[in-house]
Amino acid sequence: MMGTLATVLAGKKIATPESRYWAEVEGDIENVNNVLKITQIRVKYHLQVAADRKEDVQAAFAAYLVRCPAAQSVIGCIDIRDELALADLPG
Repeated sequence: MMGTLATVLAGKKIATPESRYWAEVEGDIENVNNVLKITQIRVKYHLQVAADRKEDVQAAFAAYLVRCPAAQSVIGCIDIRDELALADLPG
């Protein structure tokens, strides 16, 4: 998922080096009919970007999941919740 978002951002000429782009990921594993099952994945992306590019980032974020092979493989089986935290580039 993170790689797909980075690819969509790269298409908009928005760089995603490790120092400016990272994610916090959590998930829930539950006992469903005596079978352990991943039921939810929560991803919070963090990106530092120039203020004039935030609209482009929001557009990429709104569109990346439908292009993500991993997400598309599990949507319907695992609840995916994602969010984006934008910060201004330092300097």
